[in-house]
Amino acid sequence: MTSATTLATGAGRRRPALIVLCFVQFMLVLDDTVVSVALPSIRDDLGFSAAGLAWVVNAYFLAFGGLLLLSGRAADLLGRRRVFLGGVALFGAASLACGLAQEPWQLVAGRFVQGAGAAMASPAALSLITLLYPGTEERAKSLSIWGGIAGLGGTMGLVISGALTGLTSWRWIFLINLPVAVLALMLLPSLVAESRATRRARLDIPGAALGTGAVLSLVYGLLQAGESGWGDMAVAGPLLVAVVLAVSFLAVESRTAEPLVPLSFLALRTRAVANGATLLFSAAMYAMAFLLMIHLQTVLRYGPLEAGVAYLPFGAGILSGMWLSSHAVIRLGMRRTLVTSFLISSAGLLLLSGAAPSDSYASGVLPGMLVTSLGCGLSLPALTVAALTGTTEENAGLGSAVFSSVQQVAGAVGVAVLVTLAARRSDALADSTGPLHAATEGFSLALTLAAALLALGAALIATLLTSRRSGSAADAREAPAKHG
Repeated sequence: MTSATTLATGAGRRRPALIVLCFVQFMLVLDDTVVSVALPSIRDDLGFSAAGLAWVVNAYFLAFGGLLLLSGRAADLLGRRRVFLGGVALFGAASLACGLAQEPWQLVAGRFVQGAGAAMASPAALSLITLLYPGTEERAKSLSIWGGIAGLGGTMGLVISGALTGLTSWRWIFLINLPVAVLALMLLPSLVAESRATRRARLDIPGAALGTGAVLSLVYGLLQAGESGWGDMAVAGPLLVAVVLAVSFLAVESRTAEPLVPLSFLALRTRAVANGATLLFSAAMYAMAFLLMIHLQTVLRYGPLEAGVAYLPFGAGILSGMWLSSHAVIRLGMRRTLVTSFLISSAGLLLLSGAAPSDSYASGVLPGMLVTSLGCGLSLPALTVAALTGTTEENAGLGSAVFSSVQQVAGAVGVAVLVTLAARRSDALADSTGPLHAATEGFSLALTLAAALLALGAALIATLLTSRRSGSAADAREAPAKHG
């Protein structure tokens, strides 16, 4: 067992360790979206039905979102490096299976296992970074890089998918994961020592079962809502089960001596506000990415490769925002940085929502895309820093898992709700205005609502998040008492 101090002493190895961990996170988040553009090619090649094809996306979301809490706490108790390496190995093997799949069920099963591996690796990697960089400013910088890379991965999944599908085969969107996984398995053991919670505790099995079941049911219900509509029993049933399991989970956690998620852990104000803001942010941005790709291919009639290339400026904007973010957090404070970044992204979404069917890419899409991406690049690193405020060697994996779970569940919520509203708006106008105008109206409505979510997030942060100085002091006072 290695203490946080020991883990952080090898300064010469911290930077290469951070690079490896960020590359792995890029790969994991990329697989959230990498199949989106390739779905028509996958359908034609493997003979998927329309309903079955959706599970190429949903199986990954379901496993990734559902297993994060359990995996994050397991990393704290069993060893973060061990769980990370196990997750990367599982993800790599599943990627190979997906790339070689010959039947629909093989690809769906591979995607589920990919999601399980990602759920193991992602919170363990983030908790390792928080322990490698214990100082306030160095942690802010390292987590800014991490958060920005994660956001870039979600966007670049669409770019890479379009390029590989257009130029080679959809199978390469999975096979390109293998070099990253192999390098991580080879390099990380020599760069990062093992670490786990110093206080011996048993994994809370009842809490793990209830918490995992609640998140799985919630994500499944939300994913079904995107396909069937909110009135279908395939949606209402899982959502009702999720509510029952969540209430049971809270009851069990309040009475268990060693809970999976101590309720006091969630009560620290900076973390609570950060996770609430992340919920709104992720719902808006996941939906935006999905809807914009549809707009590019439906209204502008871009092919997979053209649509992927059209997303490149979004990645450039995220990188610019990421470069600014760590400096902004240190100089302006967490609250001002996040409020500003949320409002920038909200303004960008409003610009995008004003696109007309006759607008070109340069006039109707690019300006809003650039503004949105700059705000996104500013937001994600700062949200990561805020969500992990005060985490220690005892609970770094848990803090990382809670933050990642919020992102995944919110992404499913955003896509299910906003895409459904966009589709209904388009269907209602299709006969009277024509398909292109109707599709644009649905796109505009959903992005306007996404912009409103970000404005609400900015108001939440401005009202409830403490300033940098007072927040740091409060966190320092509360952390020892609340990390049990």
